[in-house]
Amino acid sequence: MNQQAERHRKLIEDGYARFAAGDIEVLRTLVREDFIEHSPGNPSGRDAFIEFMTASPIAASKLEVKRVIADGTYVAVHWHMIPPGDERGVAVVDIWRMEGDQIAEHWDVLQPVPEADQIPLGMF
Repeated sequence: MNQQAERHRKLIEDGYARFAAGDIEVLRTLVREDFIEHSPGNPSGRDAFIEFMTASPIAASKLEVKRVIADGTYVAVHWHMIPPGDERGVAVVDIWRMEGDQIAEHWDVLQPVPEADQIPLGMF
């Protein structure tokens, strides 16, 4: 992995850890002001995105990062979101495009974790 990709991987991994610990303010330094969001229903722009994240179920959920993959300016994170009262939770893949040391764009894919008998080899 090249140095840029490794730096981006570390920034995102550290950002997830801080966010999961309740530090929503980490997004102020990690997300560009002109941030572009590609996920339906999520707003673009740093301030609107932070406001959205603060009010979303993600902020109250347990977040378990399973893997982080970095390639150049892109970082993909495969993680498990477990909202209060939902023991199975949701499998999530986020893709972040970095500019410098900040997030410029975001895409994601979410899938509810099914019953264990539907995934005998596991979800993660």
